[in-house]
Amino acid sequence: MIREAREKDVEGLAELMGDLGYPTESSEMENRMYTIFSKNDYKTYVYEEDGNLHGMIGMILCHRFEKSESYIRIIAFVVKSEFRGNGIGSKLLNAAENWAKQKGANMMTLNSGNRSERKESHQYYLRKGFEGSATGFYKQI
Repeated sequence: MIREAREKDVEGLAELMGDLGYPTESSEMENRMYTIFSKNDYKTYVYEEDGNLHGMIGMILCHRFEKSESYIRIIAFVVKSEFRGNGIGSKLLNAAENWAKQKGANMMTLNSGNRSERKESHQYYLRKGFEGSATGFYKQI
């Protein structure tokens, strides 16, 4: 079942962050989600089955400087490895796309690392209609 994330999901979300490659303590996730839940431009959906979270997608509504348009930036997207290939990711992406349309956005973006373990994910994104058309740069400050 796809639904909006709730405060009680913090432990499951922390576990999913670990599956995404970002080990996270529940207390850290609780602090992050406290902030995220307070922002209207953020949305987090989870896939829950039998009381367990098997996937999540977290996004933000963004506004462009170069055009009079808005878009959704997917910040976190993960399905537990043992449940991949069962359509959970597609359902989460559909929920994200529906939210984007509700918000009047005309595009969704996401970043994914250039690490070898992400190659399968990159192929998945291409099959789902995303285009690899940008290079990201990061600077720690």
